[in-house]
Amino acid sequence: MGTARAALFFLLALRLLAPATTPEALFVVVGDQHSAYERTAQLVAAVDRLKAKHPGLPMAILLDGDTLESGNVVARRSRGIVDFAMFSALATRAPTVVNLGNHDTEFYGLAETVARIEATGAKVVTNLTNPTTGRPAASPSIPLTLGANRAIVIGVATEDLSTYPEAVRPSLGVADPVAWARANFPALLSAAPVRIVLSHAGLNADRGMLPLVPDGTLFAGAHDHLRFLQAFGRTVYVHSGSWNAFMTLAWLRHDTSGVPRWDVEQIPIPSEPSDPRLATLIRDTKARYLAPEDRAVVAHLPAALAPADAARAVAGALRRGAGADAAFIGNTTFGDGLPSGDITRAAFDACVRFDGEIFVAAVNGARLRRLLTTANQGVETTFERRSGEFNVASGPATVDQAKIYRIVTTDWGAKHSARYFGEPAIEWHEQAGATLKRIVLREFSGRR
Repeated sequence: MGTARAALFFLLALRLLAPATTPEALFVVVGDQHSAYERTAQLVAAVDRLKAKHPGLPMAILLDGDTLESGNVVARRSRGIVDFAMFSALATRAPTVVNLGNHDTEFYGLAETVARIEATGAKVVTNLTNPTTGRPAASPSIPLTLGANRAIVIGVATEDLSTYPEAVRPSLGVADPVAWARANFPALLSAAPVRIVLSHAGLNADRGMLPLVPDGTLFAGAHDHLRFLQAFGRTVYVHSGSWNAFMTLAWLRHDTSGVPRWDVEQIPIPSEPSDPRLATLIRDTKARYLAPEDRAVVAHLPAALAPADAARAVAGALRRGAGADAAFIGNTTFGDGLPSGDITRAAFDACVRFDGEIFVAAVNGARLRRLLTTANQGVETTFERRSGEFNVASGPATVDQAKIYRIVTTDWGAKHSARYFGEPAIEWHEQAGATLKRIVLREFSGRR
């Protein structure tokens, strides 16, 4: 069976887990939005369409971290005015729960971020604490009543302090997600018969938490910018992607034994229609905060590239520009895709979120083949092969195991070499004066 047909078969099989009865509630799950204003108003409009199509059906909206993103220059300069308006718009439509990710504190710090989100009517769940007092930044769980169903929603954050804004790290109390879950899940998950976990800890931490939840739990992961569905008995584990590209719809039903069953599907968030009020705010906010240098054209492409295609194009440009046999870039470096025609600085920065110095190394063909095999994971990658974060790579079509190859990565990859390249440690060497964005833009523009 081909990979595309296998993925379709799996989705259909997952939907058939539920009996053919009327759904009792709907949970809309989105993660890793990162201030993706190109589809923020469209997300709200999509919720309106769901409500209109299913009148009277209880609904809740679950945002699984990294809703805010200072890498978006408009979000940074406006301090997230659009994102807070989105929280407010969603909360007026259905109960809205926000789990905190590592980027959400970039504008206001931990305590003020929680207060500002909850002032919109949305509720925050997190296991982050104040390290001085040990007190929680917000409740780690929140109960929801949807029709006749009582649910509990738990929020878990990543413990990797290096991914949080440097300025707020001293104010964050983080916990090992698995140890925290082992100590807290039994009591928290017993609070209601419908159990939902929102984890922004990443797939590798989730692997340790999944065995700790009761059968029939909806477990939503985020942080790694992945999109997939995976069933474990009646428990469903889901990542909803990033950049407001997709939303997950989890339809709640119960079987005859009373155990929750989830009918789960993922649908794209279209570019139109959009919520008029939020669309107007986004347009006005961009007009106010985009500077001339953000609107400057830095490259040109003959055709638009979806996010995954854009990431691979960037890796290819780095490979050519650095004169390497293969290039590797961590997948969370990337955000949105790229438009056709003129590409502005703002659009390019939305695609390539982080810049960084360039590092090169030499590896033998056997090592290169292993690295390429684990790179470029996508929606069709099997769960067993998933590594959480992964490298987007561009390399040779054939690899000679006896040959020595020159590979290139960014400073983030070199500094976290074991995470992205495994062991034994690779000996990286910095290339003075070379940065990712400089090389890629030079390649995109055809300059040499």
